[in-house]
Amino acid sequence: SFTGSTAVGKQLAALAGQHMKLATMELGGHAPAIVFDDVDAGRVAKALAAQKFRNAGQVCVSPTRFLVHEAVADRFVDDFTQAAAALQVGNGLDDGVQMGPLANSRRVDAMEALVADALANGATLRTGGERIGNTGYFFKPTVLTGVPLSARIMSEEPFGPVVPVATFSDYDALIAEANRLPYGLAAYAYTSSARTAANLSADIESGMISINQGALALPEVPFGGIK
Repeated sequence: SFTGSTAVGKQLAALAGQHMKLATMELGGHAPAIVFDDVDAGRVAKALAAQKFRNAGQVCVSPTRFLVHEAVADRFVDDFTQAAAALQVGNGLDDGVQMGPLANSRRVDAMEALVADALANGATLRTGGERIGNTGYFFKPTVLTGVPLSARIMSEEPFGPVVPVATFSDYDALIAEANRLPYGLAAYAYTSSARTAANLSADIESGMISINQGALALPEVPFGGIK
């Protein structure tokens, strides 16, 4: 079992193939987190903030591309931004700390590059966007809105505490965006409609989809992706 980059994964797959060894590899994800207009946007914002910034976003199934219905986008973004900005970042062994560091300096560089690229492409920085201090690998919880598809972060997994938010109004366009990337590990959706939930389970190209909660890695259900 291997978790890491596609490039290294290909090398290991080739080696495993020489010996007909069984292998399971998770080589990337970019999970959409979809928020419909029939939910309490403030409550969902708080739930997704706790989920997204777990382990500083360094989780394979971390919600990453936030797709929010335009009717509730303002409320969602305001509450999500407030929750992100209030997080206490630092040494996880210290009392009161809610989010720790990134794994290494390369992740900090990657966050800075993705944020800079998004801003250059017209996105708006709502909070964060920079490293904290010059000791360790700490990066502020970051929220970007109005992020266009031309921005790298809409196609490249950040694996860190940076959230791009885009809006939608049309269901078919939403599904097209959710399925656009060659990643299908996880997806999340929040809706009060049983019909919408059922449609999503059929339309979203993902090995797993969680409706109205953040839990995916449960012992009683399968874990895996497609694509």
